[in-house]
Amino acid sequence: MQVDNQVSPGKVPHFCSIRYGIAVFLLLCNVIVMSQRVCMSLTMIAMVNSTESHGLSNTSTKELQDNIKNPVYNWSTEMQGIMLSSIFYGILISQIPSGYLSGIYSLKKMIGFALLLSSLFTLLLPLAAELGEIWVIICRVIKGMFQGITLTTQQVIWIKWAPPLELTRLTSLSLSGACGCALSVLWFILFYEDPKDHPYISIREKEYITSALTQQVSSSTSIKVPIKALLKSAPLWVISLCNFAFFWSNTFLSIYTPIYIDYKLHVDVKENGLLSSLPLLFAWIFAVLAGYMADIFQTRNTFSLLTIRKLFTSLGLLLPSIFSLCLLYLSSDFYGTIIFLILANSTSSFAMGGLMVNIVDIAPRYYGFLRGLTNVIGLTGGLISSTVTGIILSEDAESPWLKIFLLMIGNNMISLIFYLIFAKAEVQDWAKERQNTYL
Repeated sequence: MQVDNQVSPGKVPHFCSIRYGIAVFLLLCNVIVMSQRVCMSLTMIAMVNSTESHGLSNTSTKELQDNIKNPVYNWSTEMQGIMLSSIFYGILISQIPSGYLSGIYSLKKMIGFALLLSSLFTLLLPLAAELGEIWVIICRVIKGMFQGITLTTQQVIWIKWAPPLELTRLTSLSLSGACGCALSVLWFILFYEDPKDHPYISIREKEYITSALTQQVSSSTSIKVPIKALLKSAPLWVISLCNFAFFWSNTFLSIYTPIYIDYKLHVDVKENGLLSSLPLLFAWIFAVLAGYMADIFQTRNTFSLLTIRKLFTSLGLLLPSIFSLCLLYLSSDFYGTIIFLILANSTSSFAMGGLMVNIVDIAPRYYGFLRGLTNVIGLTGGLISSTVTGIILSEDAESPWLKIFLLMIGNNMISLIFYLIFAKAEVQDWAKERQNTYL
């Protein structure tokens, strides 16, 4: 008689558990990383004498200068776009190396040092601005490299810490968003690579995680990546394409929200900061909701796993497009603008239950490397969107925002169509364990 050693999930702690504690801890890391990434979008309004195209003056900046003597720089709108996008060059460079090295070196050290150094380079930005434009770009590129390490390696943690039926909610909870230096110290103290090594985890939770993961393919530093098979994999390509669209829209909306609010509503910097934070708050709420709903649908067998992935990917790409159209054509007053801007930003988080975890479904064996690879393609979209937005704003005085939003919507729709046709949610043949795997 075969004995079932798997621990029932109803008998183990959930929210008051080590694995959920790690998810919350990573959430705090991501809040800090995201704050470091987008803070310049808000401060740019006060740092320059124009954030509008063709040198139109920024009223709120002039009002601020009357009260506070801040340094003001004569950076063109195009240069502002290059500066804001420069961080993605660094993130882009570090993706594949960090994804590969995450299977070799300690995740604890990689994430901890990356968070610490990202925070230090954030502190150096005011000095870099005084030295010149090129130093701001260099500083943000280096900071982006360390943020890229944090972005990729943290997701590999869930290969060992997340039971399959909790993968989506734990991932979405952790990703939904001088402090970074302090938090990096706590990371070194509190995080452990493997559940079996954690001194404070309960025996029941440890047994539940390890028994739930026994059916998954274990990672190994000796695994060789089947490059030819990857290049022929349609499911991987559509995940990459949707990552491109997701990062394009998400980067544009997160970076340029303060500038759009300043352009459309002409509020002061303090109020702009408050309004710009609302989309991030709701994005976190929707991400947690998406992860929870996706896992519930999977646990109860409400839909097939492929249907779940397609459903949440559709919501994450289609809803921002719809609300962006509403923002362009239906937001005639202050409240309409803010509501549609929040919804256009935050509803993209539904993709956390779809394309953002789809790689685990099709190739858990190569997750670290493929996460880095798809992030490279996605971040390329973010890099291009930020740069193109700056160029359009500098060259088009009549309807720049209309062109920018329509370009984003077009990317989303094309990517979604391909995803609905070619996406898969089962382990692909090339990702299954074999005795001989060739490069």
